[in-house]
Amino acid sequence: MKGAVKRWLLIVAGWICVILAIIGIVLPLLPTTPFLLLAAFCFSKSSQRFHDWLLNHPWFGDYIRNFQSGRGMTLKAKISTIFLIWLSIGASVIFFVPIVWVKGLLLIIATCVSLYLWRRPTYVPNPPRP
Repeated sequence: MKGAVKRWLLIVAGWICVILAIIGIVLPLLPTTPFLLLAAFCFSKSSQRFHDWLLNHPWFGDYIRNFQSGRGMTLKAKISTIFLIWLSIGASVIFFVPIVWVKGLLLIIATCVSLYLWRRPTYVPNPPRP
């Protein structure tokens, strides 16, 4: 009985993480990558079917596998992620956040996340041969 409850809790936690990751794609300050990695972990301990689904997902699969294996992110993924961070946080700072110190905090967070992402290994799927 205890194992079944743990399995279901991990499945529920995995799906919550997937949902949060999807929301994080469009919402600034909600990180996508940690939620995807946590979902992969939860599914790996609870449901082979959901784990396989996530790792073979057309949007998330390569991203998760490359990150977990230490290969990092493709240059295209880095650039598009950093662009979307600055687009969403920039819009928030310009149009939605009236408090100056919060604007500064958002810009500092965007800078730190951008630097973190840029410093991750860059994965080249098919490197050119010399």
